[in-house]
Amino acid sequence: MSDTLVVNEIYLSLQGESTFAGLPCIFVRLTACNLRCAYCDTAYAFTEGRKISLSDIRAEVHQLARPFSHHPASGDPPEPPAPVPLSRPPLVELTGGEPLLQPGSVPLTKSLCDDGFTVLIETSGAHDIAPLDPRARRIMDLKCPSSGELARNRWENLRHLRSTDELKFVIGTVEDYEWSKQKIAEHDLAKVCPLLFSWAAPLTSEQQDKSLKEVPAGQLPLTRRELAERILADALPVRFQLQMHKVIWAPDARGV
Repeated sequence: MSDTLVVNEIYLSLQGESTFAGLPCIFVRLTACNLRCAYCDTAYAFTEGRKISLSDIRAEVHQLARPFSHHPASGDPPEPPAPVPLSRPPLVELTGGEPLLQPGSVPLTKSLCDDGFTVLIETSGAHDIAPLDPRARRIMDLKCPSSGELARNRWENLRHLRSTDELKFVIGTVEDYEWSKQKIAEHDLAKVCPLLFSWAAPLTSEQQDKSLKEVPAGQLPLTRRELAERILADALPVRFQLQMHKVIWAPDARGV
């Protein structure tokens, strides 16, 4: 198994999505993806990157996490309990690109879990999630029709999901919404793990890439307000989410 990974960037920011949104998080963005979703906002990670050993990645994560290792001095009041079951702050997330394209992501995940971090894996759902350390929290996409990659969903992954994982639907059209609603009912997904409905924000000119798929003809765009209102009208058991980091920083800013 590989002892190196091709890494696009490693940085500390706030988690912008998932049930962990708003918490400090160290992102390890890996290079390469074999999908070309129409709404992809990280096309720069398709090819840009440098090869780094797993030990050096781990060392960089520890360096970024060091300011969070403060313990109250004697006489200081104890810290209040964390609102979510975290191991040690900050979170660490492997993202991309597609982390599971590189075999080294599996041992890196295990090492970071061994180090006591809460580890998140953002994955497209097109690759087998079973080899990942069971302590890691998989945030897995089910690709909706407007992505242009509907056929790439690996449905076998659904049986590997646990209650600590999360299932994400990126929704930009009415067709995406209706498809997602159907799949939730068909597979009884609300009983499996938290479900995320993430609005597909329009790409900036900097984010557009000629390799991305086009939204299939005839689909009806859905605004974020329309998506929120449909969720309420249909009483869906899902979490609506926007990408928080794009509200704080420029939508096409890197390293945040």
